Amino acid sequence: MPKIKTHRGAAKRFSLTKSGKVKRSKAYKSHILTKKSTKRKRNLRKIGYASDADAAVIKKLIPYK
Repeated sequence: MPKIKTHRGAAKRFSLTKSGKVKRSKAYKSHILTKKSTKRKRNLRKIGYASDADAAVIKKLIPYK
């Protein structure tokens, strides 16, 4: 049985925690930052986690991470 190829786009965006949760970064932090409040931008820096339904799909895309 050959090895499964990793989805490179998903590998760059997601990582797994030790407990098996899928870690992700928040969206809306790349441009048009002047109109966003400092508090909002500060909260966008924090780590987000994928929902359980999405995590199951993402784990199949990144089997060796």
